[in-house]
Amino acid sequence: MAEEPEIPPPPSEPKKPRRPRGPRKKKLPPPPPKPTFREWLRSHRRLAVLRALEAGALGIAGLIATMAVLGMAAGRFGGTGLWTHLIPFAAAVLLLAVGFAAFLGLWFRVRPLLLRRQPLLPAVAALAVAAAALWYTSESRFGGDVNNLRTLVGGVEEAERATVAHQVYANYRRSDLKGLERIILRAEVYREVIEEAGRAYGVDSEILVGIGAAESSFYPRDSKDGGKGLFQITAAPKIAMEQVRKTLQQDDLDMLNQRHNTYVAAATFRHYLAEMKGDLFLGLLAYNIGPKNGGLRSIVEQYGVKDFVTIQPYLQNLPRDYPIRVLTASLAYRLWRHEGKLPRYEESDNALRIQRLGIPGLREAAGTAAGGVGGSRERS
Repeated sequence: MAEEPEIPPPPSEPKKPRRPRGPRKKKLPPPPPKPTFREWLRSHRRLAVLRALEAGALGIAGLIATMAVLGMAAGRFGGTGLWTHLIPFAAAVLLLAVGFAAFLGLWFRVRPLLLRRQPLLPAVAALAVAAAALWYTSESRFGGDVNNLRTLVGGVEEAERATVAHQVYANYRRSDLKGLERIILRAEVYREVIEEAGRAYGVDSEILVGIGAAESSFYPRDSKDGGKGLFQITAAPKIAMEQVRKTLQQDDLDMLNQRHNTYVAAATFRHYLAEMKGDLFLGLLAYNIGPKNGGLRSIVEQYGVKDFVTIQPYLQNLPRDYPIRVLTASLAYRLWRHEGKLPRYEESDNALRIQRLGIPGLREAAGTAAGGVGGSRERS
């Protein structure tokens, strides 16, 4: 039997040459977690403080410079002429913006040089600029610039304030300062209760002193027209009386009790001030007129008046000088508390110092908060 031929095995596929293995890559450690803002701030606290000082100082200097330049421009170019006033003022504003841009550009060029020498230097330089600006605010020229700016921004309200202020300064100049000082010395006896009442009803105690001076010269007595006590209370508004009864927890109020009298005066003044929408001049006038024949409110509603300027034609025989007398006494009291005397307005630089000290009630919003002696809330 013939042998079967052997079948050769199928040729095996040639093995692919192995690629040479490179060095194994080491596993990188996971990235560290991002620090929280608090952790970043803690690690960069010194840097953050320095940058905050630098930015704050430059901001203060910028604000003061803006007020000064705009005030000077308002004083120099105040008026309504297009070419003589409005365009020059607009040009001054534009120059101010260009000046600030130039200063900041110079600052950011110089800043890296300062940092290389000492990291503290930019903050120190900024504080020096702010100190120079703050020093300028103590100059009388800056006070004039601020007044010019206030007039520019304040409009009708500022015109009223300026008119009343000049009348008060003129009245103070004409006043018998010796007589005013005697009134103030008598007022000191009641200072504590006046401040207490002022805080209770959110009115300026310096203005309350002025009302007392105008009403009774701080001689508590009855008058021919029925007024009683320090503040010559006649017919106080019912709402004011109710407020005082609740505050003092007294059902029966005695106008010969000077504490009761003072509280009723403060509540009454607060009532009329609110009725006149915070206008100090009208509030004082309403206090003096009282509720008879509808009081000042009837004139305001009948003729549509709203401020010192528009009410003038309708006052007729009403005591329009009453607010001026009150504020003159308030100014005298403030001067006496600050300087221990009443300086003559026309002597030396007294006029500028007195104007810088200001009249109670004529800078910030009148009657909006309790105003202690020397800390009045004034109308802007």
